[in-house]
This record gives sequence, C-alpha cells and structure tokens, in this order.
Amino acid sequence: MGIYTPKTEKFSEDGENDRVRYGLSSMQGWRATMEDAHAAYPDLDASTSFFGVYDGHGGGPRPLPAPWPGCHSCWGLTLMLRMDEMMRGQRGWRELAILGDKLNKFTGMIEGLIWSPRGGDSNDQVDNWAFEEGPHSDFPGPTSGSTACVAVIRNNQLIVANAGDSRCVISRKGQAYNLSKDHKPDLEVEKERILKAGGFIHAGRVNGSLNLARAIGDMEFKQNKFLSAEKQIVTANPDINTVELCDDDEFMVLACDGIWDCMSSQTLVDFIHEQLKAESKLSVVCERVLDKCLAPSTATGEGCDNMTMILVQFKKPIKSTSSAEEQSSNSESTETEPKLEGNAEK
Repeated sequence: MGIYTPKTEKFSEDGENDRVRYGLSSMQGWRATMEDAHAAYPDLDASTSFFGVYDGHGGGPRPLPAPWPGCHSCWGLTLMLRMDEMMRGQRGWRELAILGDKLNKFTGMIEGLIWSPRGGDSNDQVDNWAFEEGPHSDFPGPTSGSTACVAVIRNNQLIVANAGDSRCVISRKGQAYNLSKDHKPDLEVEKERILKAGGFIHAGRVNGSLNLARAIGDMEFKQNKFLSAEKQIVTANPDINTVELCDDDEFMVLACDGIWDCMSSQTLVDFIHEQLKAESKLSVVCERVLDKCLAPSTATGEGCDNMTMILVQFKKPIKSTSSAEEQSSNSESTETEPKLEGNAEK
C-alpha cells in the first residue's frame, strides 16, 4: 500500500437546509496518497441539491463535475463525456480550471494533468491560449482517471448518474436499494463493449490494467477514432437513474468502493440505522463507517483503500406517490430494469 501505518485523520463536514441534512467524511487510510474527492452543494439553487463522490486512479488528481444551475434535465447525459472532451487540450484545461475556481473547490487539483498556464512551473512552455482551436488539440488526454457517482435532488425527484464502481444507495423503510451499478469489466454489457472496441479482459481487469469499465479520463482506453465516446474500451458514458422520492425514503448514501469492498448495501444501511438511534450528527456516523471498514493490516487488501462517504437524510414531509410500487413503475430511466434494484450483496 506504500505506507506502514494508515492515515486515519478525516475530513468531515455537515450541512442542511429545509429539504435535506447531510454529513460526509473521507480518509486516506492505508494508501500512499488520497485520490478520492467529493462535492456537496445542498443549495445549488432554490430547489436543487447536488452531491457526488469521485474515486481517482492511476496516480492522478480527480475531476469534479457539477451541473450548471438551470440545466437539470440533461446534465447527466452529457456532462461526464464533456469532461473527457475538455481534458484533451489546453483550452479545455483552462475552462475546467476556471470552473473549479468558481465552485470554490479543487483549485489546483488537476494541476499536473497537463501543463497549465495557471501553474507556477511552466517549463518554459508558451501559453497559446488565444490560438487554441479548443479541446481537440494534439494532446491525447491524461492516462489517470476517476469514477463519478453524483446525485441531484430537485424538488421530489432524485437523479443519479454513475460511471465506475462508486455507488449510490437509498434506504426505503430500512431496505437498501441500489440506484447505480458497479461498472466492472465482467458485467455482460461492459464486456461486450470492451471486446468490440478491441480491448480484452484479464484477471478481471480491462487490458489487464483497470479494474473498472467506465471512468472519466483514462484516455489510453479511448483512442479509437472510428468509435463514438460511448463505444470506447472504457467510456465516461454514465448510467442515469431517476426516482420520485416518497415518505418511505429515509436517507441516501454515496460512497467510493473503499466502503463497498467491505460492506454490502444492506449491511451499510443497517449499520447507519443502528447508529442514528443514538447519534444525530451525520458526519460522525460516516466516520464510524470508515473506522469500521479500515483494515487492521494490509494482509487481505479489503479495507485498505481510500474511503469517502456522503450520507444525505431526507426531511419530511415529502409529497409524492404513496408506495414503492407506484413510483417504481412511473419513474423514467435509461435502464430497462426497475428503478430500485433491491438489496444487492457484494
């Protein structure tokens, strides 16, 4: 893992408005560096909240996409692919850096992905910003990448977009329902795309390297100029899931796979319910989950990853459909399967 003792210091945060309460926590753990990131904007606008977790890999920093106010219906379908496109050139880099500054997050976090005109170490490179044609320059993009699992709550609607193996789970009357899929290479739909694009799967990894099938970045797997972005070996194309919140919905969890490697969806929901009986501060509940998942040593591998978790509690009342069956049949989704996928064990 790169270090002899885990780094158990945590970054934690709490917040709320009239619609939701949230708490979050992240911990480096046994890893040599921290490559997780998160975003929490409970007041994106008067009726919208945004939350997201990002799990970086390949040694690089993590992109942090967030929707623009006023674009709530289409953002998930295009945003992650647009991030990939913007990473390919200096002009796209500049736009991402400006966006990062505006969001007051990740300033400098993508520093080093490619040369930045903003950076102090320019290596005597000339800023050709005025002459860049756009994101499609000769720079192929970073070889590092990141998962992205994000959720937008707008009025009574919950929209989840996911690319990678981070996960979103909702608790409905104590039952855990997955609102995202873990995009692993051995899933049939992922395997089919990988093979058709000229890739292969070895030991459960894409081209023997990457243990997930969708991600932002990882441009070495996206170089086939004859295929669309959605059909590359690895794609940033997200699954989108939309549900109508109802009074039975208690809370939502977004977490990177450092958590899901150690706890199933239902196990985590049960643990949170037990903690909430005596603890009202949601970030403390998240911290206890991280401590529970942390491995005592690196012998097994599980519990040795970076860990990030966001817990979002829905405030009552929620005016919506009266039953899980009604909302499941009425909700729209890009998937043909039910919105609430059930109690998936991992």
